[in-house]
Parts: sequence; C-alpha cells; structure tokens
Amino acid sequence: MPPSDYYETLGVPRTASAEEIKKAYRKLAVKHHPDKNPGDKSAEEKFKQVSAAYEVLSDADKRAQYDQFGHDAFTRRRGPGGGPTMDPFDIFSQVFGGSIFDSFFGGGARGSTGPQGGSDLRYDLQIEFEDAVFGAEKEIEIPRAESCDRCSGSGCEAGTSKRRCSHCGGTGQVTMTQGFFSVRQRCPACQGTGEVIDSPCRQCRGEGVVQRQKTLRINIPAGVDTGSRLRLANEGEAGRRGGSPGDLYVVLHVQEHELFKRDGEDLFCNIPVPMQIAVLGGAIKAPTLAGAAELRIPAGTQGGTTFRLRGKGIPSLRGYGRGDLHIRVIVETPGKINARQKEKLEEFAAACGEDAYPQHQAFLRKAKKFL
Repeated sequence: MPPSDYYETLGVPRTASAEEIKKAYRKLAVKHHPDKNPGDKSAEEKFKQVSAAYEVLSDADKRAQYDQFGHDAFTRRRGPGGGPTMDPFDIFSQVFGGSIFDSFFGGGARGSTGPQGGSDLRYDLQIEFEDAVFGAEKEIEIPRAESCDRCSGSGCEAGTSKRRCSHCGGTGQVTMTQGFFSVRQRCPACQGTGEVIDSPCRQCRGEGVVQRQKTLRINIPAGVDTGSRLRLANEGEAGRRGGSPGDLYVVLHVQEHELFKRDGEDLFCNIPVPMQIAVLGGAIKAPTLAGAAELRIPAGTQGGTTFRLRGKGIPSLRGYGRGDLHIRVIVETPGKINARQKEKLEEFAAACGEDAYPQHQAFLRKAKKFL
C-alpha cells in the first residue's frame, strides 16, 4: 500500500506554513504517542506516519522535492518500515525538547552518571524603606540540602564504596523495546546514576546530602528597590556526586513609606502649606531622609506647585550620584474661623479685584456657555 499523502497525514493544506505544520505535528504526536497508547498497534503506526510526514515537510529542501516528485523523491532511502529512514522519537524530542518529553511520559531517557550541580534557591526578604535607601546588614535563616559530613557526600558508609551498576553497565540507561520502537529509559536499578551503593550512609541514607538550617548574613547595598535580587554564590543546595552547589538568590521587597513615594532614584512628597504662606510667601521645613531642609515658598504660590531638592533622593546602585526629592505644595485653607477672622477675610475679599484670580477668570471665560 502506497504511503498516505504527507499533508493529509498531518491534516494541513499544501500551502500550510512551517509553524502550522509544526503545530499540527505536535498535536498528533502527543495524541498517538505509544507511551500514551500502550499495546495499541494502530496508534504506534499512526505515530510513525506523522513523524515521517513531519520529517519531510519540516525541511524546506525535502518539502520542495516532495511537492515536485511526491514519495518517489525518497524511494532510494527508505527504511524497513517503508518511510524515510529516521527515528520517530528523535523527531519528537527535537520538537518538544527532552524535559517536556520526560514530563509528558515520565521518561528520563537522559540519565546522567556524572556530578550533578545543586539547585538554586530563592529567599524573599522584606526590608524597611530606610534600609533600601541607606543599605543594611541582615541575617536570614534558610533550609537547604548540605553535603553529608559523615560520608563527605559520597552516600556510602565508612569503609565502603559504590560499584558500577550491572543492570545498565554503568551507563544509567536501559533500552526497552516496544514493537517497532526501541526506547531508552532511566535504569530502574540505579535510578540513572550508573552506580549502586550496597552500604548506604546511615546519616543521609545514601543520598549524600542532608537537610539543615543555615544562618547567613547578607549586605544590602544602598539604592535597592522591590524586585532587586542579591546573588550569593554557592549558598544554594549542595551538589550530588561531587557536583558544585547552587546559588542563593535573595529577592527584596521594600515596605512603603508613610511620607515618601519612590520612582526610580527620585522621591516625591506632598506637603500641606497654610494659605497665608502660599499668598504672602515664607519658609517651611521640608522632611528629607537625611533630616529637615528649609524650603522657600514664593508669594502667590499655587496649589500643586512642585519644588525640587537636588540630591535628596535615592543613591544610585551604580555607585555614583543620587536622585532628587520633589516637594508638591498643597495649599490648606482654614477649616473653622471665628467672627473676627471672618470679618478680616470679607475685607480682604472686597479689596481683591478680578485681577487677583487670573486662573479663575480664565476658567469662567472658557466655561461661560456651560454656566
């Protein structure tokens, strides 16, 4: 029986793009994979067909030959099954990647007998606003896997050693045959390590690592912000079989301040100013992270006016310069007044002409037709 049309096999038109072909293959390969259909010969055959179709249509040169000559373009290099010579599982892993292959089907075909590096760890640390500005030293305690001191990480009891796994010959992998396919899997005897421990260490039970609490002191540089990461090299989990330890990443979360808001290296602060100072002018004390600073308010200052104090912001993490502090003035009017104050304000209002409030007059002109 002649092989099916490759486009029909993948269920795509002859004008399909490379991405459409790949998407169709992914869907069919997962559906018909032998590991998801154990003992189903039809699924096994279908998986073989879609892999053969994808091997040709995913390659621009092969696809061009196929479009011109059909299956005859590959007649001279057919394998035992009638299609192009290739490994369907290799095609599958190229598309999905080894880790995805393992997660789909519990594979582990890529065992490793060499040293394994330890895992990286993450620690989330909340710090105060001032700590982020000026820097600080903090002490943290983390649970992590450390090399077993009884066996020095070997996993073997004193006076004993590991031996090469006889089941896999030390490769960490065994070959399982499923009908047409030969599948490499992690060796069940040594769990892919290639070695067997006959007398495991009594403290770590052959793992080579034990769980412990570790106290570390870390220096927080001035200028950090929420989301900043500090890397502590080799402070992650211990490696196995002589592998190097992982790293520890401390992720910082800065508490909000009751007065200041931060934007990069700049600080922002709203300060209520009495009405008479805004009208007549004067000096006020402005808070900064380094103490009070005098701020001159010119006569006639309007609400919302912003003043900048240079160099009163956050220090740069790059080690030079500081941001600025932006003070926004909020003009405050008296909430309650007595009879004498009211009389004086009425005299003041009567003495002020329209020219005293140019912004108000400009608004009235614009909004005249709505009023």
